[in-house]
Amino acid sequence: MAKILKVWFDDQRIYIETDEGATLSRPLEAFPVLKDATLEERQAYRIGRFGDDIRWEALDEDIHISSFHETTEPDMENEVARLFRMFPQLNVSEMARYIGINKSLLAKYIYGIKRPSPERLEQIKSAFHSVGERLIAV
Repeated sequence: MAKILKVWFDDQRIYIETDEGATLSRPLEAFPVLKDATLEERQAYRIGRFGDDIRWEALDEDIHISSFHETTEPDMENEVARLFRMFPQLNVSEMARYIGINKSLLAKYIYGIKRPSPERLEQIKSAFHSVGERLIAV
């Protein structure tokens, strides 16, 4: 397996260079913790002992080299993303807490990295409806 030699970022992506001469990248949406991090936080990484992973201690984030071999790009036109685009004033962290799921998982749904099950999608929609009902009651 290839080893990671170098890591860098631009505004939209994370890149790695391997000891096999390959340059691989993924959109930052694939890693919501890194997407939300500052440039300084992103640059505070270490490559693992075996060269096959990257660790951000302060962010408690790990990425294995296999993540860079995924060929699918995020689907930013998914239903959860559309809900949050319709209501940009809603805070993802607070909605995740309200729904009862991890913020990182909700972000992966929003960025199209993961697809919610039909039951989870209904749970997310129900949370939006509940917030709407509470707003109407004001």
